Amino acid sequence: MRLALIVGGIARGLTCATLLFAPLVYAQTAYHLIPMPREITGVEQVPLNSVTVECAGCDAEDLFAANDLRETLADRGIPTGVGLRIVLRRLAEHPDASFTEEMRAEGYTIRYAAKTLTLTGATAEGLFYAAQTAKQMIERWPLQPVCAGVCPGFVLHAAEIHDWPAMRYRGLHDDLSRGPVDTLEFQKKLIRTLAAYKINVYSPYFENTQQYASNPLPAPPEGSISAEDARALVAYATQYHIIVIPEQEAIGHLRKMLQWETYADVAETPHGAVLSPGQAGSIPLIDAMFKELAAMYPGPFLHIGGDETIDLGIGRTRVDVDTRGLPTVYIDYLKQIVTSLEPLHKKILFWGDVAQSDPELLKELPPEIKHQLIAVAWGYTPKPKGFLQELKPYTAAGIPVWVSPSINNYRQVWPNQQLALDDIQEFTRDGQKYGATGQLNTLWNDDGESLANMNWYGILFGAAAAWQRGESSIPAFQQSFAQVFHGDSLGLLNQAQGELTGAMTLLHDSKVIGATEGTDGLFWVDPWSKDGQVMAEKMRPINSEVRLYAERALKYIAQAKAQEPNLREPDAIAAMEFGARRIDFLGLKFQLADEMVDGYAQAQGTAMGTVSVHPVGPRPSVSALLSDINGVNGRLQDIIDGYSQLREMFEQQWDKTYRPSGLRPVLEHYDYTIAQWYARVDKVRSAQRQWSQLRTLPLAGDLGMPAVAQIAPTVPGATPTTTPAATPTTTTVPATPPPTAAPDAPHNP
Repeated sequence: MRLALIVGGIARGLTCATLLFAPLVYAQTAYHLIPMPREITGVEQVPLNSVTVECAGCDAEDLFAANDLRETLADRGIPTGVGLRIVLRRLAEHPDASFTEEMRAEGYTIRYAAKTLTLTGATAEGLFYAAQTAKQMIERWPLQPVCAGVCPGFVLHAAEIHDWPAMRYRGLHDDLSRGPVDTLEFQKKLIRTLAAYKINVYSPYFENTQQYASNPLPAPPEGSISAEDARALVAYATQYHIIVIPEQEAIGHLRKMLQWETYADVAETPHGAVLSPGQAGSIPLIDAMFKELAAMYPGPFLHIGGDETIDLGIGRTRVDVDTRGLPTVYIDYLKQIVTSLEPLHKKILFWGDVAQSDPELLKELPPEIKHQLIAVAWGYTPKPKGFLQELKPYTAAGIPVWVSPSINNYRQVWPNQQLALDDIQEFTRDGQKYGATGQLNTLWNDDGESLANMNWYGILFGAAAAWQRGESSIPAFQQSFAQVFHGDSLGLLNQAQGELTGAMTLLHDSKVIGATEGTDGLFWVDPWSKDGQVMAEKMRPINSEVRLYAERALKYIAQAKAQEPNLREPDAIAAMEFGARRIDFLGLKFQLADEMVDGYAQAQGTAMGTVSVHPVGPRPSVSALLSDINGVNGRLQDIIDGYSQLREMFEQQWDKTYRPSGLRPVLEHYDYTIAQWYARVDKVRSAQRQWSQLRTLPLAGDLGMPAVAQIAPTVPGATPTTTPAATPTTTTVPATPPPTAAPDAPHNP
């Protein structure tokens, strides 16, 4: 990449009039563009207070690009005027020898001279992408200005740019079947945002959430996509040069369809997840759905899924699989499906995980089948040694292949950004190296709790990695995200993202919980349950550090909101704050649970007058210790308040992007968990009454508490405190407290 940046020179003492006409350089550490263009030279900073967008003689597609640019700049507060001219034009009318053949399909040039920024593309796509880059080249004047007197409102990072993509297809795969289903309004926002970062494929994922006239049973009311909405989405996406590729699972992941008795004869196992090969009704069912899909989504591709067919070979096809082998049965079924769909004249995408197990069978596929197929190799965990084994079976067989990394949002209180960025970087790099023609970055909503506005970080890095050549720089992206996406000139939200990444990395590396549950499992687990006690032991050394990461993130978010009055994407910032609060509460819950166990053990020891685990000095009374667990400001109330506040925030986030269906189960989980802690309030309140009336306490186990907790030290080098197990009988003590105890406080449940 040719990159010439002017940095370090600081212009001082310039008047406002001087600023309007003279290039100005202010200190900056990076040129903030996502994706980063292929070639950038001659960067200079040009102050401006107004802009006009011109597209003389343009056709409808180019006028759309010009209007989109004009509206975006107006939304960002840039006045219309003669300060800067942005001119959009086609290469055919303005030949340019530097415009190479590989740039023609989607490439563009940008040049600045004489207060004019000229955007040139050979195609509508190229000119549209030039306009997207131009949006990012204009920023508000930074909050730490280097001018004297009145500063200009905005600055143009002028440069000469030659740019074109590394990969032909750059996409996002959007799970609409595991709880959340986007509203059409949010899907349109998603389309606009994807296009702004040069993504040109959007692939909604359906198990049972696309409505079919031929198959009306599976789609849930208020939680599925109608044919009308599908057609509206395609029409909207077309304006933004995005192909919508619907994925309808056609082999596995069909439990929500096959649970209907109507389909009992085509299920591999009763009410299972796999559509059984060889059953007379299987291919007609697939054929009917995909004919409707092709009419609703008239692009050149259809996606049949086909991953994780775990039931295959254990039911109706058991004898066949035992005789011929699972790969043979699977690939024969794949051929049947492709042959059935051939009249639709579509390229057929399928997940590559099952078929790749027998590369020789792939080589033996007929050429006409290979010609119709595109294998989508997926891998959601970074592989420092590379992804050749996922790609080679298809490249060696002559089958086109795309790569499919993940933003690692599934089953997480906040996406694991480090895993996501490493995975996207490595898989996309290897895809380019070994000839993949596309990237389909994925988001999944496995437990139904993922929130759409938490996902932008991984989505944008996926866009950058697919457009940019070779291995995309993670640090460069991390230093640019907040400036580009949020208009955060100070980069405070980059620091907030870094803190959340630190917290999630610490939780992941500490192996507190298995990957199949993720940090959502930690959020929900009862720390006093059998499993919760095992997790609590692993959490104790990291609780404080995890919380401090989250709290620093909250501080950076607050600072950014206070200091940057024109931040963009406020819903995404609110989602970031929600994620930070969930992480912080996760650690707090484990801390409070330990403290209550410790406090109750102290209360028992004080009641018996024989055990003291409290530091030297006056010991709290039994009533005070119990009130600290359950009282106006008790720890039980803190946990209830925490879950209740997060419940409200979750519902607000959901309503901004999703249809109603799917929300209730998550809210029920909150309500169940809150009720569980309220039940403990009742039990501790009963213990408080028992102490007040009888001067005895029940066993810790009777309150749902474990008897012993290992508390992590809060002071470096300190020795952890171990609370003793409770006496295995109800404790009875004299009515007069031991002499060393402080007087009992009034009962305050």
